[in-house]
Amino acid sequence: MSPSAGGLVVFLLSVQVIQSQDGWRVKYHQTDVCAAKGSTVFIICDITHPPGIYYSDIKDRFWFTKEKDGEPVDLKTDSEYSGRVKYGCYSDSKRCYLTITDVRESDSAEYKFTFMTNKPGEKYTGSPGVTLSVTGLQVQVRRSDSTWLELTCHSSCVLSGHPEYYWYKNEKYIETGSSFPVSSGSTDRYSCYLTGYWNQRSPAVYGPQRPSVSVSPSAEMLEGDSVTLTCSADANPAASYTWYKEHEDSPRASGQIFTITDFTAEHSGNYYCEAQNEMGRSNSTLLLITESGEFLHDRNRLINKQHLLHVYP
Repeated sequence: MSPSAGGLVVFLLSVQVIQSQDGWRVKYHQTDVCAAKGSTVFIICDITHPPGIYYSDIKDRFWFTKEKDGEPVDLKTDSEYSGRVKYGCYSDSKRCYLTITDVRESDSAEYKFTFMTNKPGEKYTGSPGVTLSVTGLQVQVRRSDSTWLELTCHSSCVLSGHPEYYWYKNEKYIETGSSFPVSSGSTDRYSCYLTGYWNQRSPAVYGPQRPSVSVSPSAEMLEGDSVTLTCSADANPAASYTWYKEHEDSPRASGQIFTITDFTAEHSGNYYCEAQNEMGRSNSTLLLITESGEFLHDRNRLINKQHLLHVYP
């Protein structure tokens, strides 16, 4: 059993790779590993030496990812790993290990084992080393048909073992599994957790909330100037935006910002924006520009008198 701070432990137990030079040899038990944020990673290597050399001749040995002035930097002296790194060798000194607890995405790097003997200048590093990839969780949304969506708990690399995922709807547990079906247009919030790591969950996915529309400029302007409308909606994945004029099938514009140039009475009518993502869609309230130049948006009024547009909050 490896040293562990509790929780998920990632063991590196397959695909042995040997690095050797002048009779020295480092055999990593695996050269690539994927681990979830917050888990504990356990890396193992075996070392052998040339004839006539004893393990007591090894005066220093450690793991590193960085170099300074061409020399490896001991992980234990790296402030980014403070309190999270343990390493050592077993009693026969032939097998050595590295333990990293509470791994972070910034820990993604290549880890190498190095040692030095009593002979001046004699040192050896097992290279290439072990590449660690630390991943968070994301919910991927895929449309199954016009009615249903499939949510999948996704990591950026393949986690070792057989990870289990819990699904939550509006912060309440609903199901276990790597994927989960939901109806299209749902306004609920869905997230997934890796079993054993309640503080490590995906960001919630949800359809757009009702969009809000802002108007610029918010001071007086002359007829013929431009009016810029901006639509925004809370959504994950991020929403795309489309602008419509009431009773028209074709959109007037796409994108978060809609600018009406050379403003005239012909632009009068009701406008609204639609926010849409993979989870669903939502429309803003109507924004009215009257033929007389009066502009109404919720409780905000913009009044055009004698071709002069004023904005009143």
